[in-house]
Amino acid sequence: MEYIVEKIGMSRTVSDNSTPVTLLRLVDTKVCEIGENKRAIVAYADTKAANKAIAGQQKKYNLTAEFNKFATLTVANTEVGALDVSPLSEAKILKVSFNSKGRGYQGVVKRHGFAGGPKSHGSRFHRRHGSIGNCEWPGRVQPGMKMAGHMGNEKVTVKNELISFDAENGIVVVKGCVPGYNGAMGRIRIAK
Repeated sequence: MEYIVEKIGMSRTVSDNSTPVTLLRLVDTKVCEIGENKRAIVAYADTKAANKAIAGQQKKYNLTAEFNKFATLTVANTEVGALDVSPLSEAKILKVSFNSKGRGYQGVVKRHGFAGGPKSHGSRFHRRHGSIGNCEWPGRVQPGMKMAGHMGNEKVTVKNELISFDAENGIVVVKGCVPGYNGAMGRIRIAK
């Protein structure tokens, strides 16, 4: 079963062995249409996006204006309506997927952990990548060469142990950290 969540932030448990945890809030989601293998089209609220395509979907599924984003999830529901969150009560391990924090264009030292060169005495080789190719053969840069470039803002999935689930408030507490910034939208999937 899959759910759309919003990252609240990190905290810790109050006990003898304090555990770092991440708090996730379940986004209010409506099941619009159920297909085969429990795959369903769901609607949820995200930003204030509105256009004719969204309005047509809202009219088709009889939704209010706040439900303006659509996704395909594996659900426990047998009929359309509010998303069934009861499977989270028995879950132990979750797969959490978020986009990592975007860091823009970065050099090889930050992006790949290169050591760089001497810091002084006119070396002129401090945080650069150095040689990238061979001589006459193959006469080109090999595919997969670690170089400077865009870093972050890519989908990252991690496994986390479920610490607790508050069904009344829709708060999921998982052990450890998850990718993304506070307030980011992502998905959780029950792994075990």
